[in-house]
Formats: sequence, C-alpha cells, structure tokens
Amino acid sequence: MSKQTPGRKTPGKKIPGPGRAPGPAATATADKAAAPAGPDAPVLELSRRRLLGTVGAAGAAGLVAGGAGGALTVTAARDDAPAPLTGIGSTEVAFREERAAHQSGITTPLQANGHLLAFDLAPGTDRKGAAALLRRWSRTAEELMAGRTPDADTGVALDAGPSSLTVTFGFGHSFFGRTGLQKKRPVQLDPLPDFSSDALDPGRSNGDLWIQIGADDALVAFHALRALQKEAAGRARLRWQMNGFNRTPGATARPMTTRNLMGQIDGTNNPRPSDPDFDARIFVDRDTDQEWMRGGSFAVVRRIRMLLDDWEKRSRREQERVIGRRKDNGAPLTGGAETTPMRLDETGADGLPVIPADAHARIAAPESNQGAAMLRRPFSFHDGFRDDGAPDAGLLFICWQADPLRAFTQVQRKLDRGDALSPFLRHEASGLYAVPPAAEPGDYVGRPLLEG
Repeated sequence: MSKQTPGRKTPGKKIPGPGRAPGPAATATADKAAAPAGPDAPVLELSRRRLLGTVGAAGAAGLVAGGAGGALTVTAARDDAPAPLTGIGSTEVAFREERAAHQSGITTPLQANGHLLAFDLAPGTDRKGAAALLRRWSRTAEELMAGRTPDADTGVALDAGPSSLTVTFGFGHSFFGRTGLQKKRPVQLDPLPDFSSDALDPGRSNGDLWIQIGADDALVAFHALRALQKEAAGRARLRWQMNGFNRTPGATARPMTTRNLMGQIDGTNNPRPSDPDFDARIFVDRDTDQEWMRGGSFAVVRRIRMLLDDWEKRSRREQERVIGRRKDNGAPLTGGAETTPMRLDETGADGLPVIPADAHARIAAPESNQGAAMLRRPFSFHDGFRDDGAPDAGLLFICWQADPLRAFTQVQRKLDRGDALSPFLRHEASGLYAVPPAAEPGDYVGRPLLEG
C-alpha cells in the first residue's frame, strides 16, 4: 500500500507549481532559508524521506495511496487531479502490504521507470548462500523503499524521496535444482511451451533469481538497481538486465490507462481488485501443496519487440481493426467508452463482425478463453536502433497469475494461432518466475522455502 509523507494543505490556497511565482510568504521563507548560517548554526542531516517530507509534503496530499481499490488497472491508479511534481518523490510503498501478504510491485500502480534483472547463482553458492543473499537483498530493499540509505551507499539518490519505489523478488525453475530444493518446485513453474511466434534469445531468458524494480524517479530506480547488483557479488552473477519506462504521474490532465509504443491504450481489460474472483486469479491460495507459495503469484516476463516501421505505415482504421478498439480513447469498435464491454456478436451492414474475428482484443478477451485472465503490468522499452535503422523498441510484458498454464499459456496459444497483431511483434526473450509472498516483519523474502 502506498502512503505519503505527512503533509497538510491550507484550505483555499494553491501550492505554487512549475511556472507559478511563489507568494510573498514563500519568498520570505526562501530568503530566510538561503541566509548564510553562522558558525554556531546546527548541522542538519536529513534522510531522503525527511527531506521530501519537508520540501514536498504539501504536494504529497494530492497523491493517491495505491491500495487495493483501483491499483490494478493502470486507468484508476491515481487521483483525478494531476500530481504536483514536488509530491512525486514523497510517495512510499510498503515493503509488505498492510492488508495482505503479497510483495509490492504486483498490485502497485505502474511507475514511470523500471528495471528487470535475472541472476544465476555463482558456482559454489548453495542453499545457505542463497539464503544469505536473499536476506541482504530484502534488508536493502526495505531500507530503500522507506527512503532510507543503506550502509556503503553510492549517494545516487541522496536528495530524493522513495518515489514509489518497489522491489519484487522471484525464483526461476533452475533455482530449485541448484539449491537442492527440487521437491519444493511448484508444478506451475514448469517451462512454458514453445510458440510459433517465438524467436527467443536464451541469454536474455530465464535465470535462477529475478528482480523487478519500479520507481517514479529514474535515479531512485537506478540507485536500487546498483545497490542490489553490488550485493550479489560472490553469490550470484547477472544473467540479463532490461530497462523500461511508462508515463510519469501527472503527465496527463487526468489519470489514464497507459499507451504502448504503438500508440494504443494498453491494459483496459485488466482484472480489478473489486472483482470477486480477483485473488483466486492472481494469487496462490491455500490449496497449494507448496505452503511457501501461499499468497504468492507467478510472473511471466516477455521482451516483445514491436515492428514499428511496419505498424506506422498502416492507416488508423487498419490499426483499429487489428486491435479491435479505437485508438483515441480505447473504446471497442462496437461503441461506447474504453471500459464499455465489447459486443463480440455484433455484425455490420456487410454481415461481418464489427470487431474482426482476428482482432487482438477479441482473441485475448476472457470471453474467448474460458474466462482466463491475467494482470498485465508492463513497461515499454527502447534500446536504440538496429542495423537496418529500425527502432529496437517494444514492450517488456509482465503478467501475474495464480497459474500460468490456465492464464498466460492458454491465451498465448490462441493468439499464436491467428492474432492480427502477431505480424507486427517479435517475442525475443522469456521467463517464468515463482514470486513468494512478502517477508514477515524482520524476515526476508523466501525464508519459508530456504529454511522451511
């Protein structure tokens, strides 16, 4: 759950924003703060969190606490008013959700910056060594998410607040063999099947350990990335890393579902926390034979390159028929607004379906997949340009579910057989990870697995 550094707005007063001149009181305060300190002036050491509480507390009240009601869909994750830029840094996400046992970064509103990393355990690192690494990582993640700086810090984010930082840890299929825990490997972690659209690079896929980092400030995100990577020394070696981004909170006049690099609204049909079957779809329940995964989830990660040059040659009407939704507002081609249900049986004057039979939205819809649904929480990426001049850009697709076989795999198999969007995509990397529940207070992520 997100929370803000305590702050209070004065009723009827507007907080000076970018481009707005401060009032006389603010100017006087600034002049006083800028006055040279005398020799006896006390030296103040402010943590990142306290600094943001002082500078940005007034703006913090405008930010939404990313709790269960609305945090899942990218559309309803934030308040109706744009967040003041001074308040972005002051938003904190708890290392452990207060009302649930889930790790952060699953139901947390999408952040502006993201890093995905996978590590392989170093030769000689056994189960005990893996536990020591997870203990260090968990401690550091909790410190950073609270806006505090760990020992031997690099100083990259000394003047920033938590900025909605989240750090999420998961285990790959190979982790269990390397630590002698094969009997505790969940059946849901069995390797994903091959799909005809796959062109996977093994060096950028899978891995023993997986970390997802998200933050609304790029330096805060990098700071966490660097701290965790340094702490892996001697225990694990980086296998691959990917960097992503989304819109910054407050960049639009009102909160909106994010757009991908094709310009399409992406995430409309996400399950919502208010859905009665939400937890059953996204989180592992008590019926599992692996107790250490109760309250956890499974993450599928795919690097999907978009053939943007080909896509952008298509007219808007062609693009909308490929997707099955309008480009401007995300509404289905059968009419309404973004969240209006699709009328999949509606036909036009020509007798053909208004939403084409091979439209992406139709094929991926739960109605077309026996109710299968997953929580999509992606980042876009752009890694420069390829030798032919085409952008190396697309989607770092991340989806969450209680059972990948009944969610991602079921939907992807259907997309693989006839999705009109497939010719414009290349699946280049893939991973599947068991993400355990959050650590108990004072504990570390994965302890019930490693020490149970």
